[in-house]
Formats: sequence, structure tokens, C-alpha cells
Amino acid sequence: MHALTESQIRKSFVNASLRERNALTLPPDFADIDWENTDYLGWRDPKLPLIGYMIVPVDDRPVGIMLRLGGRQPRTRPQCSLCEDVQLPNEVAFYSAKLAGPAGRKGNTVGTLVCSNFECCANVRVRPSKIYAGDDPEAVRSQRIESLRTRADGFARRILDKG
Repeated sequence: MHALTESQIRKSFVNASLRERNALTLPPDFADIDWENTDYLGWRDPKLPLIGYMIVPVDDRPVGIMLRLGGRQPRTRPQCSLCEDVQLPNEVAFYSAKLAGPAGRKGNTVGTLVCSNFECCANVRVRPSKIYAGDDPEAVRSQRIESLRTRADGFARRILDKG
């Protein structure tokens, strides 16, 4: 992912009002983001605990998505729809996102299960176990990174395409 400025981040949101974009709080570690190992940028708003944000590169442009934590969370431990990590060190939560454009203004949303604090980029980079990876753990890790990028892109396109 290309490094983004605060202004680029705020302008990227396709399903948030101008007021919501101006009010968002950047990630606490914004200055230290490792952009080279970031497939999508995701964070929870420290001032609004029910709000999360994702910025996904789609066709070389950042697409920002404002998410809302669902009221009812799964009782069993679900799998993240983006990283699909089966040995998660973190919780997974249900988030909903308004669609872009007129559909979102009418209240239409889509939902997905995502790592609660958006740890997917780190999860897919963990070296897989020998049992899971066989003789080529780097190939498995590379495939997991590419799969994360594909699923994040697909989610962003769902927000855009129905808007």
C-alpha cells in the first residue's frame, strides 16, 4: 500500500459524510505505519469505540470505508472474512458498512466478520507452521498475503458497486 497523508485518508471515505470524515481520529500509531507491509489500513476510533475504519487500495486509489461494530456479536469464535486465519490471537467481530452513494443514504448496508482491531495484515505475515506450510512456508505466506489483498479489494468493491 502507498503511504497516505491525513488529507488523503479523510478524502478517501466513500460512505461517510463530510462531518464524519472531519471528526475521525487517525490511528494512534499513524506516524509509524509500515506502509510496505500494510495491505489495507484498518483501525478503531479511540473516541468512538463502535466505529472502525478501513482504507483499501482499489485500482491504485485509496477507498475509505467507515464501519460500525454490530450490536450482537457471534457467540462462537468465527473466522475473519479477510485474513481467514484459523489460529487467531485476537477476537473477530461483526462490522456493518453503509454502501456508497444513494444506496447508503437510503440505509443499505453490508456486513462482514473482521479481526476486532484489524490485525489481518500482521496475521497473514506470521510464518505458518511446518505442518500447514509443508516444505515452502514462504510460498504459503505469500499466498495468504495475496488472498487478503483480494478479499479486502472485493469488500471495498461491494461498498462501491452498490452505491
